[in-house]
Amino acid sequence: MNRAIVSVGSNIYPEENIGKARGLLSTDELLKGESVLVRTKPVGITGQPDFLNGAFLIETEMKQEELLKYLKALETFLGRVREGDKDGPRSIDLDIIVFNGEIVDDDYYKYGFVRLSVLELEPGLKEK
Repeated sequence: MNRAIVSVGSNIYPEENIGKARGLLSTDELLKGESVLVRTKPVGITGQPDFLNGAFLIETEMKQEELLKYLKALETFLGRVREGDKDGPRSIDLDIIVFNGEIVDDDYYKYGFVRLSVLELEPGLKEK
């Protein structure tokens, strides 16, 4: 069984879209835990609503690449549009930050709120 920590964020109806993502992951029996959600200011493009961010703990038989495809399909299903600036508003953003105890996304180091959410779910995580 593989364990992943997936960051989650939204600034378009964030409570609703994060709730839908949570529900779909639960329906597929992947969701095993979640961090507290926090409001953060947008980075890059500042003239947009604040984000709601956190992390989900996932357990799955999928390999990392398969899980990434699954998450991107889930984003599309939930209305994620990938046109325009990557720092623009979004209905949902799901990124694998940790896979089987290894940090696989530099957002862990780049954003304090990502690091805090991850460490809430996996306090003993060893950094590089």
